[in-house]
Amino acid sequence: MTTQALAILYAALAALPAAMHIALAAGAPLGRFTVGGRFPGRLPPLWRGLALVQAGLLAGMALVVLDRGGALSSGLPAGLFWPVVGLTLLTFLANAASPSRPERRVWTPVTLGMVASALGTAFV
Repeated sequence: MTTQALAILYAALAALPAAMHIALAAGAPLGRFTVGGRFPGRLPPLWRGLALVQAGLLAGMALVVLDRGGALSSGLPAGLFWPVVGLTLLTFLANAASPSRPERRVWTPVTLGMVASALGTAFV
């Protein structure tokens, strides 16, 4: 796989949790898939706002990886790439350790794919 394809894969995978966070912010009853299942249905208003922040963060992270992989030129500092990889790895570990079984089953493989594709973008 090319560096560009790996970066696009990262962005496509990041779009999945970003879409879920947008749905959560809109009031979708998907709370069991986030924050350890603390709120099994709809998130409280503050948490719905934070879900939008998370969606934005995921979009920004995808832009950084797409830039590093040569899929686009975002104008973001190149030095953001490794912090994005680190944050992606921490997200994977948090999902893998989540007390919420749905969160673990859905997001652990997605975030593992994100880690692998980001590392591939760096080293291919």
